[in-house]
Amino acid sequence: MSAQPGPDAVPAEPTEPAGRPGSEDSALFHRPHYQPGIPATVEVPDGPLGELLEQATRFYPERVAIDFMGWTTTYSELLAASERAATLLLEVGVRKGDRVALIMPNCPQHVVAVYGALRIGAVVAEHNPLAPAEQLRAQIAHHGARVAVVWEKGVEHVADLEGLTVLSVDLSQALPAHLRAALRLPLARTRTVRASMKAERLPAGVRSWDREVARATPIPASWPQPTGADLAVLLHTGGTTGTPKAAMLTHRNLRANTNQSTAWVPMLHEGGENFLSLLPFFHAFGLTFNLFCAVQKAATQVMMPTFDPAQTLRAHRRRRLTFFVGVPVMFERILRAAQQAGADLTSLRYGVCGAAPMPPSVGAEWEQATGGFFVEGYGMTETSPVVAGTPMGPTRRLGALGLPFPSTDVRVVDPEALEAALAQGTPVDVGEEVPDGEPGELLVRGPQVFAGYWDDPEATAAVLLPGGWLRTGDMVRREESFLWMADRKRELILTGGFNVYPTQVEAAISSMPGVAQVAVVGIEKGTTGEEVVAAVVLERGEDGDLTEAARAVTLQAVREHAAAQLPRYALPRRLEVLDEMPRSMIGKLMRRLVREEIASRG
Repeated sequence: MSAQPGPDAVPAEPTEPAGRPGSEDSALFHRPHYQPGIPATVEVPDGPLGELLEQATRFYPERVAIDFMGWTTTYSELLAASERAATLLLEVGVRKGDRVALIMPNCPQHVVAVYGALRIGAVVAEHNPLAPAEQLRAQIAHHGARVAVVWEKGVEHVADLEGLTVLSVDLSQALPAHLRAALRLPLARTRTVRASMKAERLPAGVRSWDREVARATPIPASWPQPTGADLAVLLHTGGTTGTPKAAMLTHRNLRANTNQSTAWVPMLHEGGENFLSLLPFFHAFGLTFNLFCAVQKAATQVMMPTFDPAQTLRAHRRRRLTFFVGVPVMFERILRAAQQAGADLTSLRYGVCGAAPMPPSVGAEWEQATGGFFVEGYGMTETSPVVAGTPMGPTRRLGALGLPFPSTDVRVVDPEALEAALAQGTPVDVGEEVPDGEPGELLVRGPQVFAGYWDDPEATAAVLLPGGWLRTGDMVRREESFLWMADRKRELILTGGFNVYPTQVEAAISSMPGVAQVAVVGIEKGTTGEEVVAAVVLERGEDGDLTEAARAVTLQAVREHAAAQLPRYALPRRLEVLDEMPRSMIGKLMRRLVREEIASRG
């Protein structure tokens, strides 16, 4: 099966320039269970990420690059805007290696800012636009950005940071003219929409990104380009320990994973696809697939600032979608909305599901509705992000993490034997792996493995092992080359496609009056992944009765207390009160027993 070129496709030859994944220059010998046409290795370019946009513009200048709520921009227009953005960033003092903080949802301005910053060799520092102010300020202080491009609704969080130049983004400026005009109408609904996009007023000294990019001149072609070894992006993650860190991804890391990902889905037509871009760009999957894979394929990105199933179907009617990367709950909600509306999804022939397992029943319904396939993938921020995927065809095994991507090596080892080897200085790739079918810790080596954590050599050394191996912290088993999840050693909670680290949530709740002890666990909740559940032991007075503060502890009160330190997706959705907290003989919290107790309550 092949996806058909969309209505904006511009026929051009060659459709796969020499040396790109899928061309005759690629290594086409196969690994076990690979789909026909999938190479065992891919080219790993040493050039900058900006070449992706330049090449797409060279072959498809009039192809629509972005469709944002019906507003469109072509590849030639997108490249020109990014070149003007590069000049603007130079004017405000950004130079090669400087960090530029981006705090905004998915929108055309976000894409322009990324490619503008990358053009001058700056480092894109992505941030969750809905994160609490305290978290944003701490992250910016950590990486030391002096310039931030921020949507208007987030400007107040960072505008007073000393030494930070803030450029504000008005999301409504990327809307079609008729929608911008509608936002000025004195109606309750339009006031609500306007309030979700724009601030009533901005602090003094904040400059308009939209106006200043429009007036800037393009950067000279002679301005030096970064190299593949240069740092390109900082993505914030809990790493493998749960302590917040900034993962450093180079141009080469991201170019490699872009080539690996597009090689995995060779049936996509260059210049002929419409990508549904819903995953946020500050999320590793959203960054690589939407900002880089889509551009490499000269696809049209159908983009919206927030996920809304009805809005997605309207976009689908306007521009038939062909490819989608999302998390299970997105697949299910689009499917249910389409069933209710009687919408035809048969153009959405190919999809990638990541961050959490797809429930088999939902996956089967999706494939029946689309007539195509979806694959499941495994990755982490530290691998740019994809390590493995199931084949895009009938040989896949639903529920598996998949097969290692081209140019990717994996080892499944006994974690205790690994610790002993590291203590003795024995090379990591020497010695036996665990037998097939038995659980072991997953080690990964490949060109997509990150360069380390920003300003944290100790944490970097703990996961980047000799020989280029990354210690993932995930326990897996291998069966006939396929990887399967056995257990999450780091007790990570996956909810709605986001990583939630129990220790961070526990720290936010433990300071609440009335809470004596807290444990946070994830409980399976269908396509949303896991539900964040807080188990608490309440404070008691000397008489053994609950204190007044303890009697005020409710789910709503806990969420309000923790909201100052946690993003919304990490807040507990359920509160359980325990008489005592299960602990080991040495006093260590046993989250496994907490999880079992909560699960038994239903």
